[in-house]
Amino acid sequence: MIERTISAENASELTAVFGSLDENLRLIEEAFPVRIADRGTEIKIAGDDEAAADGAARTIEGLIQMSDRGEPIDEQRVRYLISLVREGREQQIGELEKDVVCITAKGRPVKAKTLGQTKYLKAIEQNTITIGVGPAGTGKTYLAVAEAVAAFRARQISRIILTRPAVEAGERLGFLPGDLQNKVDPYLRPLYDALFDMLGAETYAKYLERGSIEVAPLAYMRGRTLDDSFIILDEAQNTTREQMKMFLTRMGFNSKVVITGDITQIDLPADKTSGLKEAIRVLDGVEDIAICHLTAKDVVRHVLVQRIIEAYEKATIAEEKNQARSAGAKRAPSVSQKKKRGKQA
Repeated sequence: MIERTISAENASELTAVFGSLDENLRLIEEAFPVRIADRGTEIKIAGDDEAAADGAARTIEGLIQMSDRGEPIDEQRVRYLISLVREGREQQIGELEKDVVCITAKGRPVKAKTLGQTKYLKAIEQNTITIGVGPAGTGKTYLAVAEAVAAFRARQISRIILTRPAVEAGERLGFLPGDLQNKVDPYLRPLYDALFDMLGAETYAKYLERGSIEVAPLAYMRGRTLDDSFIILDEAQNTTREQMKMFLTRMGFNSKVVITGDITQIDLPADKTSGLKEAIRVLDGVEDIAICHLTAKDVVRHVLVQRIIEAYEKATIAEEKNQARSAGAKRAPSVSQKKKRGKQA
């Protein structure tokens, strides 16, 4: 039996680490085949496997470190730390963005929850154009809006512009009722939601009326030059190459651009090339342009979202391998064909 002991300065320090009804300890026991018991200011870890006992101990030590820094500990954080421990990267937990990007209307601090998000936020702050690519739930749009609101509050820019292509996600919505704004609102709803969360409905409406905030379809960007602005292009995987080039050339002086998208969810017709995919290829290595790739590990929604994304990724890889085998089998001559060729020779 392998045992490990972790000591804390006081029992109250471990309250956040354990979670409600010791739910965090149960997650660690599921991840590593060990048994965990608390004895006041001590945590006892016992198991048959030394690597598992060490992994559980390093996870709990990481959670204590996060608690000491005042970081909230929830299921997503625990699972993320477990994944870092399995990869031998738990020391990097200290690299998570400590600074708050901005405060929401309800007083909640917004900051990075994963290493991928930390890299993404730093890229936005250090580059004029940042392209954030990754699956749903990785915080691409939300964190970009947070950075925009922070820059606006600090008077680094004079307006926020959010846009996205009006492309239907695999279904025909038909003719929508109302004026032009009513027709495009459904496409822009995720951007509204993020702004409402950051600013509150009343403040958002005030800035919108003043022209300090603009939320519009991508088609409205043509012919404009956008100075002193923080511009976010969301769902960029649904832009054509022409739209992407048009958007990138709208940027004016003292402006910052963030482009977000998920190349696994392209809703364009099959004969159209995604402007985002081409931009990633063409702009890679260009000075003052950063390309950040977020993964399923950076998903901060329900844990089931992460599992769904990973399942689809595995299915895609398997499908690509099968297609490669089928293509190879078609190219390779059969035994009868070889014999026939031999006779002809």
